[in-house]
Amino acid sequence: MERTRQTKLPLALKVLFTAFMAAFVPSYWYLYGLTNFLYFCNVGLFLALIGIWTEKPLPISMAAVGVTLPSVVWIADFSLQLFGSHLIGMTNYMFDEMNPLIIRSLALFHFWLPLLLIWLVIRLGYDSRAVVAWIATAWTLIIICYLWMPASAADTTEPYTPYNINYAYGLRGKQTTMPEIAWLIVVMLLQPIAAVAPMHWFFKRFARPA
Repeated sequence: MERTRQTKLPLALKVLFTAFMAAFVPSYWYLYGLTNFLYFCNVGLFLALIGIWTEKPLPISMAAVGVTLPSVVWIADFSLQLFGSHLIGMTNYMFDEMNPLIIRSLALFHFWLPLLLIWLVIRLGYDSRAVVAWIATAWTLIIICYLWMPASAADTTEPYTPYNINYAYGLRGKQTTMPEIAWLIVVMLLQPIAAVAPMHWFFKRFARPA
């Protein structure tokens, strides 16, 4: 008799996550367009979807090392704005009443996605190849956003077109304190140093190898 895999994920999780994506993708596509899916957090959702259905540790591990800490920053920024303060303004759109409520509600995935990814890595195991795979993915996305995506709202013709995606041009809009290429290098270096390395250490310490 074939041995049942102990790491098999619950069918309910697969169905619920797929249902969320079935609502998220067309809603965001309709309002923001396809370029919205270049954001790291959205790429993380697709990686999680693939990993949940295939039960492969690599896509789950990529999402976990890549978007967990940025999601924590998103949560902090959102929480501060609730009390009238600011961190970096990455959640300004959550308080813009021009954005449909359904869009803002779906964006609350930033609260539960980090916890889900950590649980999935612990359940399936951590694939350390995710470090190189995610950094390569993130750098590719940053370069695409720098070369072909709008730098500011003034560079777009549609009100909801995403711009300065993944902060390729600045932290709070298009920065002017250093040459653009220097900022691009800084943003690229922040990926392995600030986003990936801490989570890699965490998973190497607390999750079994895949």
